[in-house]
Amino acid sequence: MLDPSSSEEETDEILEEERKVVAAPKVGGARVSPSRTSESSVGLQPSRSSNVRPSSPSPSVASEKEKEDLEKMQREEEERKKRLQLYVFVMRCIAYPFNAKQPTDMARRQQKISKQQLQTVKERFQSFLNGDTQIVADEAFINAVQSYYEVFLKSDRVSRMVQSGGCSAADSREVFKKHIEKRVRSLPEIDGLSKETVLSSWIAKFDTIYRGEEDPRKHQQRMTASAASELILSKDQLYEMFQGILGIKKFEHQLLYNACQLDNPDEQAAQIRRELDGRLQMADQIARGGKFPRFVSREMEAMYIEELKSSVNLLMANLESMPVSKGGEFKLQKLKRGHNTSIIDMGQEDENQLSKSDVVLSFTLEVVIMEVQGLKSLAPNRIVYCTMEVEGGQKLQTDQAEASKPTWGTQGDFTTTHPLPAVKVKLFTESTGVLALEDKELGRVVLHPTPNSPKQAELHKMTVSKGCPDSDLKIKLAVRMDKPQNMKHCGYLWAIGKNVWKRWKKRFFVLVQVSQYTFAMCSYREKKAEPVELLQLDGYTVDYTDPQPGLDGGRTFFNAVKEGDTVIFASDDEQDRILWVQAMYRATGQSHKPVPPTQVQKLNAKGGTAPQLDAPISQFYADRAQKHGMDEFISANPCSFDHASLFEMLQRLTLDHRLNDSYSCLGWFSPGQVFVLDEYCARNGVRGCHRHLCYLRDLLERAENGAMIDPTLLHYSFAFCASHVHGNRYGTRPDGIGTVSVDEKERFEGIKDRLRVLLENQITHFRYCFPFGRPEGALKATLSLLERVLMKDIVTPVPQEEVKNVIRKCLEQAALVNYQRLSEYAKVEGKKREMYEHPVFCLASQVMDLTIQKNQKDHRDPENVGRLVTPAKKLEDTIRLAELVIEVLQQNEEHHAEAFAWWSDLMVEHAETFLSLYAVDMDAALEVQPPDSWDSFPLFQLLNDFLRVDYNLCNGKFHKHLQDLYAPLVVRYVDLMESSIAQSIHRGFERETWEPVKSLTSNLPIVNLPKVPNVAVPVNLPSFSTPAWMTAMSDTDNGSGTSEDLFWKLDALQTFIRDLHWPEEEFGKHLETRLKLMSSDMIESCVKRTRAAFEAKLQRSSRTADFRVPQSICTMFNVMVDARAQSAKLCAMELGQERQYHSQIDNLIEETVKEMITLLVAKFVVILESVLAKLSRYDEGTLFSSFLSFTVKAASKYVDVPKPGMDVADSYVTFVRHSQDMLRDKVNEEMYIERLFDQWYTSTMNLLGTWLTDRMDLQLHVYQLKILIRIVKKKYRDFRLQGVLDSTLNSKMYDTVRNRLMLEEATASVREGGMQGISMKDSDTED
Repeated sequence: MLDPSSSEEETDEILEEERKVVAAPKVGGARVSPSRTSESSVGLQPSRSSNVRPSSPSPSVASEKEKEDLEKMQREEEERKKRLQLYVFVMRCIAYPFNAKQPTDMARRQQKISKQQLQTVKERFQSFLNGDTQIVADEAFINAVQSYYEVFLKSDRVSRMVQSGGCSAADSREVFKKHIEKRVRSLPEIDGLSKETVLSSWIAKFDTIYRGEEDPRKHQQRMTASAASELILSKDQLYEMFQGILGIKKFEHQLLYNACQLDNPDEQAAQIRRELDGRLQMADQIARGGKFPRFVSREMEAMYIEELKSSVNLLMANLESMPVSKGGEFKLQKLKRGHNTSIIDMGQEDENQLSKSDVVLSFTLEVVIMEVQGLKSLAPNRIVYCTMEVEGGQKLQTDQAEASKPTWGTQGDFTTTHPLPAVKVKLFTESTGVLALEDKELGRVVLHPTPNSPKQAELHKMTVSKGCPDSDLKIKLAVRMDKPQNMKHCGYLWAIGKNVWKRWKKRFFVLVQVSQYTFAMCSYREKKAEPVELLQLDGYTVDYTDPQPGLDGGRTFFNAVKEGDTVIFASDDEQDRILWVQAMYRATGQSHKPVPPTQVQKLNAKGGTAPQLDAPISQFYADRAQKHGMDEFISANPCSFDHASLFEMLQRLTLDHRLNDSYSCLGWFSPGQVFVLDEYCARNGVRGCHRHLCYLRDLLERAENGAMIDPTLLHYSFAFCASHVHGNRYGTRPDGIGTVSVDEKERFEGIKDRLRVLLENQITHFRYCFPFGRPEGALKATLSLLERVLMKDIVTPVPQEEVKNVIRKCLEQAALVNYQRLSEYAKVEGKKREMYEHPVFCLASQVMDLTIQKNQKDHRDPENVGRLVTPAKKLEDTIRLAELVIEVLQQNEEHHAEAFAWWSDLMVEHAETFLSLYAVDMDAALEVQPPDSWDSFPLFQLLNDFLRVDYNLCNGKFHKHLQDLYAPLVVRYVDLMESSIAQSIHRGFERETWEPVKSLTSNLPIVNLPKVPNVAVPVNLPSFSTPAWMTAMSDTDNGSGTSEDLFWKLDALQTFIRDLHWPEEEFGKHLETRLKLMSSDMIESCVKRTRAAFEAKLQRSSRTADFRVPQSICTMFNVMVDARAQSAKLCAMELGQERQYHSQIDNLIEETVKEMITLLVAKFVVILESVLAKLSRYDEGTLFSSFLSFTVKAASKYVDVPKPGMDVADSYVTFVRHSQDMLRDKVNEEMYIERLFDQWYTSTMNLLGTWLTDRMDLQLHVYQLKILIRIVKKKYRDFRLQGVLDSTLNSKMYDTVRNRLMLEEATASVREGGMQGISMKDSDTED
């Protein structure tokens, strides 16, 4: 009879609780029982015991305290009573719902993260970053996790979101996924590995880190179970949930559950019918008494009564549509009517009059034949069997058995429509005669079972057939007749009425439920399917009555009374009378509850808590509830309560329970909670507007206290209320309610104002109310809701400009809020950094009241007082603040821009306002920087690199301010650099030693050079000193120190200006043009000074063969080489018409190189002329020639005289070879070397030819001939080895010289002494 919530264990628990209550000693006066509610005011008086003296010295203080305690106890008791009464109503909604069901289409809520879980997740990610886990990851993933950890997990905004209950594991995962998508997209493509695969791998690793050491299978099982409980709840789970919501104890629930007969659907349906009837009566009372709520117009009063009746009729229709069997477990025939039953009028009986054919019952009978006793006359081996049949149905037969053991246990199932069927069972034996056609019947029994008949097997005496000697045959069988669901009670009663059952007679009655609102009392005869007579119970009232004089038969009486008709019933048993009255009480739907006579209650109460055998179990539970003071809650008339205030309390407590559970609900109720609240509102007539107004108020209170509430939920409830308040005018009503009370309208206006304030505050604090765009879509929904709140009614749209102005004001305030919090965060972070990096300095700054800038507005910046704030420190803080500002703007674009898609221009204004606030601090920091200090350029680069790529902020207000701030600084910097470089050229070339230095600029593209502004600036002029580490950057000797320093400075300067990425095209082009022109001028000056130094160097050098090409000459050539290479990079403009700078400097360098080659060749010619001048002394016919010849000849007779003139030839050849090697090794341009050697060879060969031509008529002296042959042969061979082309070597002049020398050689070979082995012919032995 009881459901699982009424188990024996729980009953024992109740008994134990009762014993505790009875046995509890009374300390200090009457004890306030938690379950005893009746006469509570009597037992709450404070103790007057004389044994206990008050602890307070003042009796008045003690009495005041006792009075306060008493009032507190009374308040708590009233609150408890209210909750118990509310729980009774909730229990009935759960037990028999007929309006609502648990929704299955609600969005599934995720498990929310608590503070402890957040801390655990932080520790897991920190362990991963420290390398304490076994998770294998590459550097890119580690960097992504590091960024996620720093930006998201450690954010105070996430902590606030966790505290508000709006953060779930899914939020963390989605933020990480969004965080890594950009990173993965920016990675280079890898063959065979798609970026989707990388994303999936990273997400899987993230899940592993997030989960930690937990078993994923357990996690999945836990999530599955929680998800199932989130979707739908059983009745027991709903009872348990609302026990927790309303603070009801388990034993109190059990008492109420049993006393209310919640497991009896008939009782619950009857309770609903009584409630609906009471609501109709209340509507009539309101109409008669005129006690209407205050409506916005008088015309609504009549409409209000119609709405009340219409709502009750709708509930009646819903109840009528319910199957007679609760839950539809049995298929029952329902009343089929030709008229519309959607609206039931209780007074129109003729239309709903039942006929006998409408009352149809279907019974299932089970006949089980066990055994036959007393069969003695048959032989033991004779075969016997039984047959069974229900009158008018088929016949069934058991198996055959021997007469010695006639047992079967065979069951036969029958179906009949007779409430009083006749069941015939016959015993047969097989006939042994040859001519016998039928088996012999030994006996029979006829039974007339009813649903109330015993179900167990019993022995029945059989009627013995003629000729059977066994007169005492008995058969043991059981007949079970099931009770159909639409038969509520049956049994024999005495009855007499005015219109039916006009004779006092005992009849078999059946109470039949045709539909939810139609019951009939029917009398039947045996073996008849249709009732003999029936009484439709609509409008009747049943009650106990005293025995009626003159009516013989029956012991206990009750009657059914209706205006103009009375039917008297009598039963032979008191318990049967109680059951009949209870069943008819449920059927009539009457408000009056029949109470058994007092003597019956006393009779049933004997024996303490044990139930009497003649009392129904429901009466036992009612007595127990009465004992614990629960009867007042059970018997209370629901129509007499203010369900609006009760529901307000229920919804508030349910919301508190929901917000404190383990789900991130954002204010949404669970499906089970929605179901109960819907059912309560429908069943008890709670107006939809009142429900949503209370809901909005509760949600607003939670949101104002920091809880995360879904704006979509607020929007839904607000739209409902707005449609209700304004809908009567425009005909759009959400729930069909056209009446609007003054209270509803006033409350709606108040909530509308509160909601607007809340929404504006959330938009102002959008970074903190919706951190990282979570919950997803919440900010967008908030903006949509604000637009709806600003509407005057439900059809007139609000002007977009008005919405825009409100959002603009919010975002302006948001910029201020965001910047203030960012500044505070930067200050805290800076202090922490000082503590870790400079503890001694930080201590000193706290102890000593130091300041450097006493005259720089300390009175306006009190935070700087007492701290050592240098300009460099202030600039460092400003740069760090700029990084944070950029990070905020990037997060706004990434997480919040989509929500503000319709108001993108306002987000741009918000960003500009935010940057303008930063501009104030930036300007203040730049003002205190020393003049001509370039340390602030990184700040410009940081901000400009962010702003120039942002389409909305590029060249915006702040960007232009930044340009205006730095444009003079850049111009000043370039001016000073130009002057500095010019001075360095002048001073450098004055002190230039022309020693070669290692290359600097050749490696500039691959070396991260320090930015120009970071170099020290002495004497207010920017200057560069070549870093020591740069001297080993190349293995080749290059130009001079001055030229290399110049080229490095020019390249670094242009690189720096180029890295500024100046956003304004015109000024950027101006800077580029100026730097190109400056580079051209500087390189031109360098070239000219190098050429002048080259010429001066040659003029100062020797004119004889002792001359050696110095390293400085090669260095000067290399300067030209570098100048030509650097001019292509430093002086070339992108535009075609601007390439003149490059071409001009190239021409200058080319001409200068030509001049330098010419000068050097001229130097080589002069040296050869000096050699030839020495040879001219041996010309034929000169006195010096004759004297030298005589002296040599005379001396050679006595000593070994060296060959005259060979040292001259050798020294010249050595000079040539040394010069060639030096130039080849030290000059880095091959083309210049080739041109130089060509000119050198040609010029010197022409000089030799000219010298020989001048002596065409003279015969060469033998020593002249030898020297010239040595010089010509060596020169020809050396220049050929240096790569001079044959066309140049074998020129006409060379042929002329060669022929003359060969001729002179032939002539000299016949003279005395000969040529001594020197010849123009090639010889391998010659060195």
